[in-house]
Amino acid sequence: MFFGEYNHTIDMKGRVSVPAKFREQLGESFILTKGLDNCLFIYPQTEWKILEEKLKQLPLTNKDARAFVRFFFSGATECELDNQGRIRIPNNLREYAHLEKEAVMIGVATRIEVWSQNQWEAYNSDENLSYDEIASKMAQLGI
Repeated sequence: MFFGEYNHTIDMKGRVSVPAKFREQLGESFILTKGLDNCLFIYPQTEWKILEEKLKQLPLTNKDARAFVRFFFSGATECELDNQGRIRIPNNLREYAHLEKEAVMIGVATRIEVWSQNQWEAYNSDENLSYDEIASKMAQLGI
């Protein structure tokens, strides 16, 4: 299970260190793709396969389903850690997530999210999030 928040710098070649606590869980290769809320998602192969199977079950005749599948698969790339525990984030994914110099990696149970520091701070601002409101909505879902 992935959890925690880690700040890292992106180098000139688009490489960023993956937190040591995440590396073993990721395995030898893993999937990096566009995420929701303008961040990137990193999935271990096992979790990616589960998501892939669910996405394959969506009806091809549903326009929203097709768009969602395109979104996830078009940005997906297989990654491996280099000898220093870094991954290279392709230009198209860096642009999508507004990643320039500073990145924040957070563990979210079955995946890792990669945010630009500015986007993460904006997402977490008091103006954007009302934890009381979110807690109320989670209670409606039985949590």
